[in-house]
Amino acid sequence: MTTTGEDHARGLTGPWWWARWRSAVLDGSLALVSAVECGAEGIPFARDAGIPVSLGIVFGLIAGSMLLLRRKWPIAVVLVAIAITPAQMGFLMGIVGLYTLAACELPRRIIVALAGMSLLGTMIVTFVRVRQDMARGDLTLGDWFVPFASITTSLGLTAPPLLLGLYVGARRRLMESLRERADSLERELQLLAERAEERAEWARNEERTRIAREMHDVVAHRVSLMVVHAAALQAVARKDPEKAVKNAALVGDMGRQALTELREMLGVLRAGDGVDRRSASVPLAAVGLAAAEAASRADAEEAAEAGADGPCLSELEELIGQSEAAGMVVRLTVEGEVRSYAAAVEQTAYRVVQEALTNVHKHAAGAKTHVRLAHRRAEIAMQVENEPPQEPGSASAARLPSGGNGLVGMRERVVALGGVFVSGPTDAGGFRVSAVIPAA
Repeated sequence: MTTTGEDHARGLTGPWWWARWRSAVLDGSLALVSAVECGAEGIPFARDAGIPVSLGIVFGLIAGSMLLLRRKWPIAVVLVAIAITPAQMGFLMGIVGLYTLAACELPRRIIVALAGMSLLGTMIVTFVRVRQDMARGDLTLGDWFVPFASITTSLGLTAPPLLLGLYVGARRRLMESLRERADSLERELQLLAERAEERAEWARNEERTRIAREMHDVVAHRVSLMVVHAAALQAVARKDPEKAVKNAALVGDMGRQALTELREMLGVLRAGDGVDRRSASVPLAAVGLAAAEAASRADAEEAAEAGADGPCLSELEELIGQSEAAGMVVRLTVEGEVRSYAAAVEQTAYRVVQEALTNVHKHAAGAKTHVRLAHRRAEIAMQVENEPPQEPGSASAARLPSGGNGLVGMRERVVALGGVFVSGPTDAGGFRVSAVIPAA
């Protein structure tokens, strides 16, 4: 709720039907003045009507005090004012009653009908009184003065309060409409803020998932090869020193490559931390800035992921050569016309083959592996299938840990590009990983 709405809600503290105490005091003062006026006017009315003066005063006091109900029953107040008009009583009550009636939320036909009745009653009473005064000789003006006085008096007592009430009522309705629009706008802004926060949280979760996937792809393959070469180094260190030196050099090269890729990844993360710290200082109330920041952050992440430097399909032979150097028998088959693809497509295809080979190192060391790559017109397909390991115990000889996230990460990468990913054991006892990615 806006500040204006809160002030309005706190102001509704008056007694009975009054919104505020000052409104009750104002109506009470007007009712007191009206009662005194009607009580004073009841004295000549009682003499003309031939009734006791005290009865006329009491009648005037009761009629004038009806003004106390003007906010609750404005129609009743106007009707009472019209009813006592022939007695020349209740001028203040008639003026205030018409003003209140015009300012209320009532149908226009009711306001026009009651205003017309008040106008007509005042005109008739004024016409009769002025004509009587002229007949008694109190007024010596011409006959033209009778209609002029009646019309002028009736319009003077009816039109100003009616027009003022219509203006105040229209202004009040306008302010209420603006207040409601302000409250509605604040609710919409709050909803936008919540949505922006949800989108930012979703972007953070996506970024964490992407970073975890990248770290797994970057580290797991090279570290797995390092562990395999280290195990081989331990086995041949005494029997074949030359081969041990070669394996040690391979371990060192892979370790340096892993460190280089880790430094690049950590550099990207450090660059992103500054953006996160600057964006964290933006208050949630600035909804437009929060929404724009979340949108630009998501676009920047997509652009960075699509255009970032990463592995490509031309590096598959080098990847397979590293696996062969670790003792794996790998055969690569390429079908179709070789061509280039978008960076995200080539990187995803490379990571699928890389992770599949890593899983062979972990779970089926020494098994023969077939890598098939098919370039089709609208898509690229890849399949990595390994045979059962020749030695059942070799799968765990290197004691490679497995977190179970490799297949999940491959599936997420492929599905994110609109592709299809399938993995599972073969009938021969091996394992097959297949993926199809749209070329566009």
